[in-house]
Amino acid sequence: MLRVGLTGGIGSGKSTVASHLASLGARVIDADRVAREVVEPGAPALAAIAAEFGAQVLTADGALDRAGLAAIVFPDPERLRALEAITGPAIAARVATLRSAPTDALVEVYDMPLLVEKSLWVHEHLTVVVGAGEETRVERLVTHRGLAEADARARIAAQATDSQRHAAADVWIDNQGSRDVTVAAVEVLWHTRLMPYAVNLRDGIRAKRPDHTHLAPADPEWAAAGARVVARLAAALPGQGVDVHHIGSTSVPGLLAKPVIDVQIGVRRLADADAPDFMAAMRSAGYVLEPDRGQDHPHPSDAPAASWQKRFYGGCDPGRFVHVHVREIGSPAYEFALAFRDWLRAEPSAREEYAVLKQQLAASHPVTRTYSRAKEPWFDTAYGQVLAWIERTGWRAHGHA
Repeated sequence: MLRVGLTGGIGSGKSTVASHLASLGARVIDADRVAREVVEPGAPALAAIAAEFGAQVLTADGALDRAGLAAIVFPDPERLRALEAITGPAIAARVATLRSAPTDALVEVYDMPLLVEKSLWVHEHLTVVVGAGEETRVERLVTHRGLAEADARARIAAQATDSQRHAAADVWIDNQGSRDVTVAAVEVLWHTRLMPYAVNLRDGIRAKRPDHTHLAPADPEWAAAGARVVARLAAALPGQGVDVHHIGSTSVPGLLAKPVIDVQIGVRRLADADAPDFMAAMRSAGYVLEPDRGQDHPHPSDAPAASWQKRFYGGCDPGRFVHVHVREIGSPAYEFALAFRDWLRAEPSAREEYAVLKQQLAASHPVTRTYSRAKEPWFDTAYGQVLAWIERTGWRAHGHA
């Protein structure tokens, strides 16, 4: 099942997006609804809240006075953290129960206001953020929810900033305008990305670009996209002795590239990547193993091929092409992938030479496979230059992100 994290600041209108995704067939888990359920009268969390904040946060009939509690916690980060320490575990347990329940839906949406603040987005296949300007959000909160303007602004200030949400967002839905425009954007997202991604996950199909050489101008979003892939893979493989890095041309600022995010996972032994737990975690994270792509081109070309073996996974997301190379930490293949990236980052002349080569070969090799093979003689030469750069600079792989 495709796991989608849905979030947005208070007043952004993400409930509009959630309800329409539900109408299209997604199972929606609403964290706000769960948060209300776990503090109903008689619930252990409500008793803990009363003990922490006093009886004044309860109504005459013993229910939670939400407005009164909000007035206490939103202006005070410490009191807000105290509340979250009580409600967080109860909400998490209830959400886990709901998400583990059987369903026929191919897409599950976790509607969670604090998805970014709590870094929970790393456990979802995609993060969808609903955005609107602060003034629009304040107006909505005052007009539709009856909040005082100061209260509305305090609640907004207590949440993540737009820049923090942008960093986590695979998809940003602008809800500044009319509901019809927002619903139309959700429809497009559902049919062009969410459902195709969900079907690929179900059937074990990786998303592939057309086999045509296309070089795109450098895009600042590549770095953010790479960081999201790295964070998700690191979260999917906890305790397995791995490190994860964005590599390849999209990891080099200013370099034109095929729009593919290449990521390297380092393992202590390559055999660790064949363990059932590792393979299952990769599959659950949305990556499909391709056994016939387990060999890198050795450098130099007469080097032992065994030192350049890997495991290769392709991502299932049709909206973001991802290649994952699993290599043994310390192997020549592992070291070169990181050193080559950092050499290009540090040496403008090398970066320009590589860009010119790419453009020349793309013009004469329109098929991606032949384009990639045509680059190998240049890589053999670059390998020696990288080794010399390592010797000159004292570069080491450990600690390079």
